[in-house]
Amino acid sequence: MFKIINKQILRQVASLLHRSQSTLVIAEHTNEKLTPITLNAITAASKLGGEVSCLVAGTDCAKVAEELSKVQGVKKVLVAQHAAYKGSLPEELTPLILATQQQFSFTHICAGASAFGKSLLPRVAAKLDVAPVSDIIAIKSPDTFVRTIYAGNALCTVKCNEKVKVFTVRGTSFEAALTTGGSATSEQVSTPAPVGMSEWLGQNLTKSDRPELTSAKVVVSGGRGLKSGDNFKLLYDLADQMHAAVGASRAAVDAGFVPNDMQVGQTGKIVAPELYIAVGISGAIQHLAGMKDSKTIVAINKDPEAPIFQVADYGLVADLFKAVPEMTELLKKK
Repeated sequence: MFKIINKQILRQVASLLHRSQSTLVIAEHTNEKLTPITLNAITAASKLGGEVSCLVAGTDCAKVAEELSKVQGVKKVLVAQHAAYKGSLPEELTPLILATQQQFSFTHICAGASAFGKSLLPRVAAKLDVAPVSDIIAIKSPDTFVRTIYAGNALCTVKCNEKVKVFTVRGTSFEAALTTGGSATSEQVSTPAPVGMSEWLGQNLTKSDRPELTSAKVVVSGGRGLKSGDNFKLLYDLADQMHAAVGASRAAVDAGFVPNDMQVGQTGKIVAPELYIAVGISGAIQHLAGMKDSKTIVAINKDPEAPIFQVADYGLVADLFKAVPEMTELLKKK
């Protein structure tokens, strides 16, 4: 009887601890629209138990706050609007997050493992004097996370004993939260005085009719085998027929064929589309780390010994300069 009572007490304590969790998700957005990786971070936060709140900081972000209020799993949307938050500079957002944490005492703070999250949350963790956990791919318990190491060749289970758990979420490892059916309340939070360490001057964005690389259902990527930037037109033509995004290996980026915002890999963007077509890519570990979670992988390479064939679901040993135009023509006829 004593053992049974002890087990019941342990279960009750575990349940209470589970409910006492509270997570703050830092929303990434453009002031007009929510960035998709935030929805993946919300799903991860929901697995921790307890309430999930989202912080929306910007200059005119009422639309984003309204969008978030409808997301399933979100209990509260905290809104902070100030000119200092233009461009989402980490130097300005950090004091806001610290003030919000002090007010609500969250047990967890997270964001997507994008350039935004990677530049912001380490600074927040340092100010809180805690060690952050980066790029998690699974959650085992409120204090235990799984992340990849050695370019994705091994998994590391990390137990975090910090008073506040600060972590970033790999978007491709968690389903996006549903954007309908939620009924979160919205609340304005006070904004600290601007730090003034940096100033947002502007940005030049590349405009494209193709889908965003990290959210596309189909991705066509090219490597060093394309030999020049001009030859990437072969991939653009193919991608246009498939409504696909176009990526590149690090070798292609380092060679100057395409800009670095197209890079897929450990030091580039992590993608997991329904279909990934690797053209002229040998399959270095660094590249595989960024795309091996794709649902279906197709490799086109003239070298039958290329490592990419080891992870490919379908492989075509052929000259890409003949195979890709033929594929494009076949798609045009459909």
